Amino acid sequence: MSSKKPALGRGLSALLDGTSSNETYPSKSSNIESVPSNFEEGSTNMISIKNVEANPFQPRTHFEKEALEELTNSIKEHGVIQPITVRKIGQNRYQIISGERRFRASQNAGLTEIPVFVRVADDQTMLEMAIIENVQRKDLNAIEIALSYQRLIDECNITQEQVGDRVSKSRASVTNYLRLLNLPDEIQAGIRDEKISMGHARALLGFENENDKIKVYRNILDSNLSVRKVEELAKQSKEPKPNTPTTKKPSIPLSILKVKDNLAFHLNTKINIDKDISGKGKIVINFEDEAHLQRIIDALDN
Repeated sequence: MSSKKPALGRGLSALLDGTSSNETYPSKSSNIESVPSNFEEGSTNMISIKNVEANPFQPRTHFEKEALEELTNSIKEHGVIQPITVRKIGQNRYQIISGERRFRASQNAGLTEIPVFVRVADDQTMLEMAIIENVQRKDLNAIEIALSYQRLIDECNITQEQVGDRVSKSRASVTNYLRLLNLPDEIQAGIRDEKISMGHARALLGFENENDKIKVYRNILDSNLSVRKVEELAKQSKEPKPNTPTTKKPSIPLSILKVKDNLAFHLNTKINIDKDISGKGKIVINFEDEAHLQRIIDALDN
């Protein structure tokens, strides 16, 4: 059986399009097996599903159960429409490069054989192919994409700009995803579980304090804050707090306090004395009404 290879994203197609089944990539590993000679070049080949193993470089960490069940039912009815891509790692042993969800659904559907394209790839090429294939399917969550980009940088020793070239994204886009990995674990889990949007996540990066990030994140969940509101809060958190200088009043000497007490006793009212740092001040005589004021005036006249 043969079928035309389906169209892929630019990054993966750049690696795969126009290659034959026995194309060899520059290898850094000595255990790479050649493609079986009985496999027709450029064709789909059927192999036992028991001889296929999962991809250790798989960037996807979560397979949605409902979507997997839907694919399983489709495979039961129509078979595997799009072959998976594998590499040969031993005698009758193959490792998935891309198509692990189809592989899992085929297992669930009870298939004994699965259609494959066989490629020869070293570990780095396989990692790049697996990540690019998954990212370009646009069904990874933002944290999985960020981790995928980070793996390309760390394990393939390439720059952010080169990552952008591989996945057809701008460097700024790659950087924005990588910045998500600087958020607290609680927020990363919320992004992964789609409790908050990418816009919310980017706005939370505007807070410098980690506790503030978590506090606002929880507020987003509790109060359904908009992205714009979170951006406003982040901006406010960076505005300098107005300094309100407090001028310490000089202490009032004991002699003046005695005068204050004598006046209060003589006038039968409350007396306040204020004194500034230069020595100047004022005496405030309190009264309750006009009659009280008149009694104070009379006392002062005597």
